[in-house]
Amino acid sequence: MHQVYTKNDMKEAIRGKLRLNYGITETDINEEYMFKACALVLRDMMAFHGAETREKVQRNHERQVHYLSLEFLMGRSLMKNAYNLGVLDALNGAIEEMGFQPADIFEMEPDAGLGNGGLGRLAACYLDSMTTLDIPATGYSLCYELGIFKQRIVDGQQVELPDDWKTMGDAWLIPKPEEREEVHFGGHLREVWNNGHLHVVHEDYSTVIAIPCDMQIAGYGTDHVNTLRLWDAKSPRTLDMALFSSGQYVRATEEQTMAQTITKILYPNDEHIEGKSLRLKQQYFFVSATVQSMVRKHLEVYGTLKNFHEKNIIQINDTHPTLVIPELMRILMDDAGYSWDISWEITKNAVAYTNHTVLAEALERWPQVLIQRLLPRIWQIIDEISKRYQRKVEAFYHHNDAITEKMAVVWGGEVRMANLCIAGGSAVNGVSGLHTEILRNDVFREACQMTPAKFKNVTNGIDHRRWLAQSNVGLDALIRELTGSNQYLLNPNELLKLDAYANDTAVQERLAKIKRDNKDAFAHYVKRTHGIMLNTDGIFDVQVKRLHEYKRQLLNVMQIIASYQQLRDNPNMDFVPHVYLFGAKAAPGYKVAKDIIRLINSLAKQINDDPVCKDRLQVVFLENYCVSLAEKLMPASEVSQQISTAGKEASGTGNMKFMMNGALTVGTLDGANVEMHDVLGDENMFLFGLHADEVAEVKRNGYDPNLFYQRDPVLHRVLDQIRDGFGGMRYDELYEHLLHTRYGTADEYMLLADFAAYCDAERRMVEVYQNPAKWNSISLHNIARSGIFAADRSVAEYADNIWHVTHK
Repeated sequence: MHQVYTKNDMKEAIRGKLRLNYGITETDINEEYMFKACALVLRDMMAFHGAETREKVQRNHERQVHYLSLEFLMGRSLMKNAYNLGVLDALNGAIEEMGFQPADIFEMEPDAGLGNGGLGRLAACYLDSMTTLDIPATGYSLCYELGIFKQRIVDGQQVELPDDWKTMGDAWLIPKPEEREEVHFGGHLREVWNNGHLHVVHEDYSTVIAIPCDMQIAGYGTDHVNTLRLWDAKSPRTLDMALFSSGQYVRATEEQTMAQTITKILYPNDEHIEGKSLRLKQQYFFVSATVQSMVRKHLEVYGTLKNFHEKNIIQINDTHPTLVIPELMRILMDDAGYSWDISWEITKNAVAYTNHTVLAEALERWPQVLIQRLLPRIWQIIDEISKRYQRKVEAFYHHNDAITEKMAVVWGGEVRMANLCIAGGSAVNGVSGLHTEILRNDVFREACQMTPAKFKNVTNGIDHRRWLAQSNVGLDALIRELTGSNQYLLNPNELLKLDAYANDTAVQERLAKIKRDNKDAFAHYVKRTHGIMLNTDGIFDVQVKRLHEYKRQLLNVMQIIASYQQLRDNPNMDFVPHVYLFGAKAAPGYKVAKDIIRLINSLAKQINDDPVCKDRLQVVFLENYCVSLAEKLMPASEVSQQISTAGKEASGTGNMKFMMNGALTVGTLDGANVEMHDVLGDENMFLFGLHADEVAEVKRNGYDPNLFYQRDPVLHRVLDQIRDGFGGMRYDELYEHLLHTRYGTADEYMLLADFAAYCDAERRMVEVYQNPAKWNSISLHNIARSGIFAADRSVAEYADNIWHVTHK
């Protein structure tokens, strides 16, 4: 277990870092130096335990997990690491005695710009749980210089700014230039026969150097430390001296600039060929450096790669790292000299794939010509995988051309990454019960029938230590008191004990006070950061997530407009105060999503400026939604909007965080909402809308949103208002997008079909809110039954059923 650190130990360690790393004493420091010194102290603790962990893993020859994800949305690390290391109280005391407020120092840290949304946050939660459960694991990603982007709202519109997180966040990074890898692009192939064996020689390629920057990950209640390895891109030549000497200064640094572009930002816009090329380079750079590093370390221990799959399991988080399959094949054949069959046996048993979406747009497809040009050897291997897999498909399905086309890895000039994952991996898993059934019965139905044992389910989970214990200290204290210990931190099923107190009036009142205090604290934060005073007497009704049409923020807006119109029609009506909070980033090239953000903000301005709505109805868009903002918002939230079109959300994790903090869900039976309903029942959440099978049936029979528009006068008026806009801003295209097929599929995500049911669910929720005893009883049931959605449970299922590694 951890060494015990006192407040004085921490002070001396911080002083040492100030002197040795920055050449200053505590009389000269500011908050920035204080933060960095604290981070370096914790980094040293984790590095020490990390070295011990690696020695133990090598000594015991344990199988290792390699978790590949283009996103790791880590959030802030100082408080989290101190909490997991068991030194948070000592650190707080040291900071205070050195003349600073701990909260101010924690606020200094930027969110690490390594992710965008749920995919990255899930990866971060899993890395924490893997470490807590003593599973030998390494996360891999790119060391993005600017991350996704920093969102600003200017005149109601999203503006993307660079997110320069590394100015402070690099305190956690340990560069390992001695472990660099070379990644090759372009060039030509030459085939050489030697002793009856074909050798492929790659020539005339351009080289990018991958420099690993390691971030140590501490687990809770353990000395086990894992690593998040982030790859930074550099050119072999920082400067062309000949060009520089001749006065061509810009061209002299061009090679370095082009290399660094690979790790400049997350998800460059790929609506043009340059963007597609950069994304493909990012993905191959990522997996090539990662596999080379894995192989090198494996050979140092075992001296052979024939047991690589026995000692390593590679988890592909979504399709972005799919090229790990042909890259591992390349190394096994071209570098190790193994045959195709031996290499394939090793590869397919070393790789597993998590699918995170049923949306066709996210099941990546790459132009064949782009892969041929940038990655000629990888293309050869993909092409061979495709041909061999296609022969198996044709044999199984008796040359059914339609099935062959659907399951093909290469078809119509495209490389289909999801199909490559299925062909080349040992397991494919969905991330909720409903999602996995959709994969088995629809999206990958033919592949599942061919290899049913390959398809598994692991419902997502969240790091409950961060999202409850750390973020909601009042609730954490109540849970410890009611359960008699802090055991829920390692055994989240302990939360079930709270069910016994659901009708305890004293407990209900304490829960209500905790929620009110959290609302007050969040309102204070919003006033300080956004200049907006929230009405804390109103229901905090929250929808925060990536802005995408299927998540249906627009449906929420439509319901708000209906309420606003009702209030305008009858200003003297009884109206329970209501505060709607939105937070979301839209992809820079996603016009409809950006229009919805603009609509929310123009609606908010009109409502918030209208005297009729004062202290009754308020709408606020929270700029630059991120992990650290969510940590403040989740404990204050009372209503969780989980209203995606049924069958479209794979799982969701925000729904779990809200539930764990006692917010009540208004939602469809989609993703993990289904499993939430399994443990909560109808009486403890507010369900509405078509089910996934009903959505599919309505679409098969021909969905006409105009019928709902014509039949429902409330909906008719709402859509007309969207068309006419607010404050002079019209939204004709959104109106047309919902009603007319000339703008694509009319109302593709069936907002109009679910509108009336959604408004009814909101009414039912407001009715219950007016009964505090009932509301708080339901809230306590939500908290009590949320333990099943802890990431520790999810990771243990991966370990047992997919990775086959031991854990605590």
